[in-house]
Amino acid sequence: MKYLSLLLSLCVLQSSFSADKPNILWLTSEDHGPHMGCYGDAYATTPNVDALAAKGMLFKRAWSCAPVCAAARTTIIMGMYPPSTGGEHMRSMTQMPKDTKMYPQFLREAGYYCTNNSKEDYNLTKPEGVWDESSAKASWKNRKSGQPFFAIFNETCSHESQLRKRPHTAIHDPAKVRVPAYHPDTPEVRQDWAQYYDQVTLADASAGKRLQELEAAGLAADTIVFYYADHGSGMPRNKRWPCNSGLQVPMVVYFPPNWKHLAPKEYGAGVKSDRLVSFVDLAPTLLSIVGIQPPEWMQGHAFAGLNQTKPQPFIYGFRGRMDERYDCVRSVTDGRFSYLRNYMPHLSQAQHVSYQFETPSTRVWKKLFDDGKLTPEQSIFWQEPKAAEELYDLQSDPDEVHNLAAKPEHAETLAKMRAAQENLALKICDAGLLPEGEMHQRAEGTTPYDMAHDTKLYPIARILKAAGDASSMKPEAINDLKAGFADPDSAIRYWSAMGMLMRGHAGNAAAHEELLKATQDSSTYVQVAANWSLAKYGSDAERAAALPALVKLANWSQQNVFTSMSALNTIGDLGDKAKPIAESLKALPTKGESPDGRFAGYVARLLADLTGGKPAFDDAGEPQSKKKKNKGKK
Repeated sequence: MKYLSLLLSLCVLQSSFSADKPNILWLTSEDHGPHMGCYGDAYATTPNVDALAAKGMLFKRAWSCAPVCAAARTTIIMGMYPPSTGGEHMRSMTQMPKDTKMYPQFLREAGYYCTNNSKEDYNLTKPEGVWDESSAKASWKNRKSGQPFFAIFNETCSHESQLRKRPHTAIHDPAKVRVPAYHPDTPEVRQDWAQYYDQVTLADASAGKRLQELEAAGLAADTIVFYYADHGSGMPRNKRWPCNSGLQVPMVVYFPPNWKHLAPKEYGAGVKSDRLVSFVDLAPTLLSIVGIQPPEWMQGHAFAGLNQTKPQPFIYGFRGRMDERYDCVRSVTDGRFSYLRNYMPHLSQAQHVSYQFETPSTRVWKKLFDDGKLTPEQSIFWQEPKAAEELYDLQSDPDEVHNLAAKPEHAETLAKMRAAQENLALKICDAGLLPEGEMHQRAEGTTPYDMAHDTKLYPIARILKAAGDASSMKPEAINDLKAGFADPDSAIRYWSAMGMLMRGHAGNAAAHEELLKATQDSSTYVQVAANWSLAKYGSDAERAAALPALVKLANWSQQNVFTSMSALNTIGDLGDKAKPIAESLKALPTKGESPDGRFAGYVARLLADLTGGKPAFDDAGEPQSKKKKNKGKK
């Protein structure tokens, strides 16, 4: 009797898991672009993913939205653009928008067993109940009998840190590598590129192993498989930079015959889809596959499942702070052209991110630039200022080294891409147009997303215009920028000061009195921008006053961590003009209060760069001070 009761219970349990739901397996890898055989790369050795693409399909233009891991995964987990949630900055931390969920919560509610093996690293505070298991041991094998699963296996062997690891057993011949037009052709660059391809081969082998496990378990016929990488390659000017080479990833999908009705409409064996997809689309696509209507707050578009949408005309990317260095870039592609809007054009693409300089290619590339031995195409990465807008034809210029933004024959395309970028910023209420610390201040008591959707707290249209005027470098914007110094909104005042800074000596002269007054602004970020301009382009007396002010703003014991980081970035940009405060910098504290441990090591790194020291950080580029607190959470 007891046996019969147990059997009936098991039958009830079995039937409670919907038989009409497929299993879903995500095979992901780190730091590599579409450098795979199935994408036409003859140098690559990727037989397993190539075979998956041959029986499934690939997307010819898939973007990660962010050119770095934490921001990319933050995009995926919510189905929202991090500039709208406040999670755009590398290893930042903020609160999820109110009344939202991370996508595995929806899947679990639908009966799925959800596992993540094993990296999380989100820039949003994770709620309870996201995963059934998230660890190095997490697997679909641990689910209940008959339960549908969603499982991620993330391969780290292709991470940036591994392409510079020595000694190394070579698979690919460095002499045969294609060196892109933006890199110098040196032995170091060839070695790093070849080793990168070697690591992609290992990532492919890992994917093959996971697929074999699925086949051996008799689950292949009922499992939809996705393979993708988390952003472009770990090589400099790929990782951390939101152009196509930093954002384009391989994305291969396989829908077995049992579940082909849930596949993208263009699906077929060996198909190479022109549909534009990006990471913001993954969460709504998952929900659509399992029969859930994606909530309206998700900003992506389902490209598979019962609720799939029509193809989109554009996909989008972004860059905020990368570790210790600030920038603000937005990018768009229509598949043919890539467009970048540089809201801080006075900064080079190659700001000194400590971890990036561990790669031999970065160091030799910088030395050749300093020695004047690079071609114009190879110099773009290091030059400042950079162009306010960049437009590249990916058909004729896949390496994105010939900027078409100033070409009259491309004016219509430029206007179209610019409008797409600005329309998205307005639609999602892009909170990344605020200084990072200002965003947190305005969001006190709520979340950055909810703050940004309150026009009283965040007048997005006015701020977007101010940021556009500031970064446009157009002389006709100067009058509006000068008027902005008197605006009641500190973000307008910030962009006014930044706009004058970006214009160099001319801007400093045009708004001289306004900048002097702005050094006493109620916003520390306005103070930083004003003192930056005066220290860099003002008189000797003005520089003598601005430098101690910047030291005070950089003092973590007197300011919040974001003000300190902003001021230290400013001082770094001043170069030799900051020599009078060299001893004062050595006395600044490297530790202080922070809203989250993920910010804790950046002030120390900036100070080390300014004073010649070297802070400790781990192989993933995280401060050692963070490792104990977040052990097991990566």
